[in-house]
Amino acid sequence: MEGNNLEVAVLAGGCFWCTEAVFQRLEGVDKVISGYTGGTVKNPAYREITTGTTGHAEAIEIIYNPEIISYKELLNIFFATHDPTSLNRQGNDQGTQYRSAIFYTNNEQKQLAEQVIEELTANNVFEDAIVTEVTELDTFYNAEEYHQDYYNQNSRQSYCEFVINPKLNKLSIIFQDKIKKENLK
Repeated sequence: MEGNNLEVAVLAGGCFWCTEAVFQRLEGVDKVISGYTGGTVKNPAYREITTGTTGHAEAIEIIYNPEIISYKELLNIFFATHDPTSLNRQGNDQGTQYRSAIFYTNNEQKQLAEQVIEELTANNVFEDAIVTEVTELDTFYNAEEYHQDYYNQNSRQSYCEFVINPKLNKLSIIFQDKIKKENLK
């Protein structure tokens, strides 16, 4: 993939192991990095994040080629693969670190995020109101190395089987045309 055309999207949709696994499988996505953003502590560590006191969300930085997959397509996949109506929670993962958030890097991303939320709301896609925050990206901190590429290295772990596999199955059904050929079953 050409490095010149790449852009960055930062999303938080619960546990970063889940969101990383989803977005790694998409055509046009060059790299996904798990990390933390949206908080007040500089250089936070996982043990601090899990207390819910730093203000950070577990998030992913997606490096992608907009000529292959658009920011709006990334947002549509984001909303389809987590619960954007659940405040500070995804499944059994609870706390502000698991909130649903879009951290935009420019005004175009902000406008697209707000537009997608408006469209989903107008079309009654979700029974409850969308609580996803749309916030300007400040600093993104990479998570510790053992969190990177987690699902691909630990797919047989019970959390992966019970929480991540259903998301990947949904992805393969709804967005089959967006999945990298090597990830099709």
